[in-house]
Formats: sequence, structure tokens, C-alpha cells
Amino acid sequence: MFEVHSGLGFAVVLAIILLSTKVLGLLFRRLGLPQVLGYIIAGILVGPAIFGDFLGFSLLGFESDAYTPLFVLEGEGFSHGTDGLAIFSKIGVLLLMFSTGLETDLKELKNTGLAATLIACAGVAVPMGLGILICLPFRGVVPGLDNIYNCIFVGAILTATSVAITVSVLKELGKISTKLGTTIVSAAIIDDIIGIVVLSVVTGIAKAGTASETLTGFAAFKATPYGTIIMIVAFFIVAIGLGFGVSKLFQWLEKKWPETHRLPIFSLVVCFVYSWAAEEIFGVADITGAFLAGIILSTAHRASVYTDKKLEVNTYTMFAPVFFANIGISSIKFTGLSGMLFVFAILAVLMGLIGKVVGCGVVAKAFKYDLRQSGIAGVGMMARGEVALIVTATAMSAGLPEEIMIMTVLLILVSSILTPIFLKLLYAKEKTEPAPALAEGAVADENAVLESEIAIAEPENDDPVEKE
Repeated sequence: MFEVHSGLGFAVVLAIILLSTKVLGLLFRRLGLPQVLGYIIAGILVGPAIFGDFLGFSLLGFESDAYTPLFVLEGEGFSHGTDGLAIFSKIGVLLLMFSTGLETDLKELKNTGLAATLIACAGVAVPMGLGILICLPFRGVVPGLDNIYNCIFVGAILTATSVAITVSVLKELGKISTKLGTTIVSAAIIDDIIGIVVLSVVTGIAKAGTASETLTGFAAFKATPYGTIIMIVAFFIVAIGLGFGVSKLFQWLEKKWPETHRLPIFSLVVCFVYSWAAEEIFGVADITGAFLAGIILSTAHRASVYTDKKLEVNTYTMFAPVFFANIGISSIKFTGLSGMLFVFAILAVLMGLIGKVVGCGVVAKAFKYDLRQSGIAGVGMMARGEVALIVTATAMSAGLPEEIMIMTVLLILVSSILTPIFLKLLYAKEKTEPAPALAEGAVADENAVLESEIAIAEPENDDPVEKE
């Protein structure tokens, strides 16, 4: 057994994680599935979930009488959840959300019109409502579902959308620049923005509801439901207000020192300060602070593109794989799982898929799309990816049972397989090839449209963590 409270010991742990995640990630990519699933499976294989709990020995793990880990992740000064791996994971999730914000094109979102916004709203409201409803029959049967906040968390998890898979299929079919294709991509981005805001509100209220009654002063005020809501509103007002100044500063920095390393360094400062202030001062989820910081800096377009290019080297080669692998290492357990939990997970996944197809499809039909196009809009919003995992991890930190992670992994797996199949089947029914149409209110210059699509769409890879 090797204690991992030394630098070299932890370096070996990182080597094991990086090697296993890359191998499994490439394998899943060959299978046409998101690499994040491979990363999670890698964490399950090197962690205690299978070999530790069932065979009594694992490569990585925490101090436990049930199994013997070769590398113990808890050392001096650390405990489960604050070990070095958890710290790397926290940095990873903040960088992921920051990068997502940097890649958001606010001008493109404005150009997509009312249709994308309402489709996104339906893509949040319907799955979330179905997710809350599906929890009701399992109250008292599945651990944790007696808590109304946990039921809302389940609904929030089902709202997340992964634009990467849909974009890759639309590109392959030559439909990415059509009016419907642009609307789907923009709606998926708006969907995640709304979902993260909802998560922040629910997380803040849930933490306030479980806070100690011994708190006094400002801490006691934040622990009340009305205080939580006031602080959440205050956070967005302060963060956006300061954001105008931050945006102007980075536009000036980009002109004075274009494409220099100080830009990504200063950007990281903004990301981490926003994340800390969101969580510690305002009681908002830290990922919301990182995401909002990315959106603010995205308004300084050239600086944000350069920053994202530089940060992705560290994010997607080390911190992101560690974050996803840590989910498999510390959150996935197969011992003590009940059959009812699996039944709940399957039904919740079904509700998540139906909610997107029905909610988004009905709104698309209301905007004069035909039945087939409405189905494409619903299926295009059905895929889930890394955002669902991030939302789940955040919800778990606020009290959601770790066993629910099984539901999220199953949701990503099923939706990642079905989305490309259904999209290709629906487009195969198209008899004629319509000329690409611009989104409502979009500029007429085709080159400008293509540039804006590149800004909001993922590369050819299946998802962000697949950037080599």
C-alpha cells in the first residue's frame, strides 16, 4: 500500500488515470460513443467499484475495511472529498464550464430568434417536470427520494443537453447551416444556460434548508429560503455588472498585448474568483460562476478564442479526464444497489428522453415546422453528455445520493446511441434537399453565418473532451 500524500505518489495516481482514460476514451470513440463514458468506465476499473468491492483489491481507493487499495487516496491532511484527486476534479469541472462559456456566441443566440428560446425552455421544463413526477412512486423505496430537493435535482439532471453529438450528425448530413439546424444548436446552448441557473437556485435553497440552526448573522440570513433567493439574484446582478468592466478590460488587453500568455492567465483569475465568490459569498453553485465568467469573456471575441485554445491543452489532457474518472472512482458503487433503484433509473431515463422529444417537438410544431422537422428538433435535443455529469456531481455535493449517478451514466449511454440513429432515420425521409435557410434575424452574409456556427459548434469529435 502506498500513501498518496506525497507528490510522487500522487503523480503515479495521475499516470494511472491518464493512461486508462485515454485508452478507454479512444475505444469508446471508435464505437461512436462519447469519450466521457470511457473516462467514467476507466475510473470504475481502476477504482474500488468492481475489483475493490467484489475481489478485495483495487489500484486506487480510499481507506476501507472492505478492500485493499494499492494507492490510498486519503493521506495526512486529507479526507474523502478533499484528497488531491478531488481537488484536481474540482479544477477540472470549473475549467470545463469556463470553456463552455467561452465558446458561447451571444450574437448567434440573439440571431436565432424566439423559436430557439422557447424550444430550450420546453426542453428544460418538460423533462424536469417528468423527472420530479417519476420520483413520487419511489419515495421510501429508493434512498434519498423522500427529500423534495433530491427529486428536483433528478429533474434538473434530465434537463441537460449535449450539443456535440447532434452537431456532428448534422454536419455529416449537411444540415448544420439550415434554419432548423441552427435553431437546434442554439436551443441546446440556451437549454444548458437555463438548466445551470435552475440548478443554482435549487442547490442554494437545498443547502439553506439543511443548514444548521445555530448560524448567526449574515450566514443565518443566507441559510433562509428568502435569503437564498435574494443572494442568487444579487450574484447575477453583481457578476453581470462587473462583467461589463471585465469585458472592456480584456478587449483593451487584447489590443495592447494580442495573443500573449497573460490573456489566459488573467482569464483563469477571473474564472476562479467568480467561482469562489459564487459559492462562498452568494451561495450559488461554483460552476455557475465559472460558466458566467466564460460568457462574459466571450464578448471579447479574439481574446476568448485565444484563451480557449490555450486552456484546452490543460483542461482536456489532464483536468477533465481526472474529473470524469473520479466520478467512476468515488461515486459509482455496485454493492448495496437495489433492484428498485435500477427500475427507477430506467424509468427516469425514459422520462428524460420523452421529455425532450415531446417538449421541444411540440414547440417546434407551433412555429410552423412540419411533423418530421418537429421530430428532428426533439431528437436533436435528446443527447446528453458532460453537462449532465457536472450537474449530477454538483447535486451530489448538495445532498443527492451517490447511487443516482447510475441514472446519469445510463442516460448518457442510451441517448448517445439513439440520437444519431433517429436523426439519420428522420432525415432519410426527406424527399427533396431544401436550400439552407438562415435563422430568423440572422445576417445574410453566408460567410458570417459559417463563422458563427464554428464559434458555437464543437469540432468533428463527439464531445469537447475528445480534443486531442
